[in-house]
Amino acid sequence: MPKFLIQASYTPEGTKGLLEEGASGRRAAVDQVVADLGGEVEAMYFAFGEDDLVCIIDFPDAVSMAAISLRVKAGGALRTRATPLLTLAEIDEATRRQVAFRAPGM
Repeated sequence: MPKFLIQASYTPEGTKGLLEEGASGRRAAVDQVVADLGGEVEAMYFAFGEDDLVCIIDFPDAVSMAAISLRVKAGGALRTRATPLLTLAEIDEATRRQVAFRAPGM
């Protein structure tokens, strides 16, 4: 199942919600929305600095990740980045594929 690294920062409104609900409440909400689309939260950590929240999430496909990403962003409480994570075996497979590419000007 594809994995995604989620990095998020709360907006002021989102931070107010976190203060009211607590970290456990947010974890339950994330678990539910991810499970509803056939996924699973592998890890979820709160942080400070540029990102307030970091998750690793398994989804059946990229479309499921995109669906959640769009809804979360539309809600306005979080600014998020989703990065697909690839296994070593997937990169090994990619290195064996033939790609017809010519760099500009070459």
